[in-house]
Amino acid sequence: MILTTTNSIEGFKIVDYLGIVTGVAMNEDTLTMGFSLSKYIKKIQEGVDNVKEIAFQRLQENAVKLNANAIVGIKVEIELTTSNYAMVSVTGTAVKVAV
Repeated sequence: MILTTTNSIEGFKIVDYLGIVTGVAMNEDTLTMGFSLSKYIKKIQEGVDNVKEIAFQRLQENAVKLNANAIVGIKVEIELTTSNYAMVSVTGTAVKVAV
């Protein structure tokens, strides 16, 4: 599966636009502030990285359901909720490209 933030894929022709797909994931581990700011920041970074991977997997799974072989125009939104949960939302357009 080709993934890109651009609206086209150099060297490929988009032959069909199949729909908007989304992948959302949330880290369910609550982050608490302790005595070490560096540990807190590292925990946030690890949480976002893990959740982002899950969100991208869900994005691709939803695109496969539409028989897509690429996703263009990907946008990634990362939010830390008031309860200190990391949430990532990934959205793009599922397309079929000529191979």
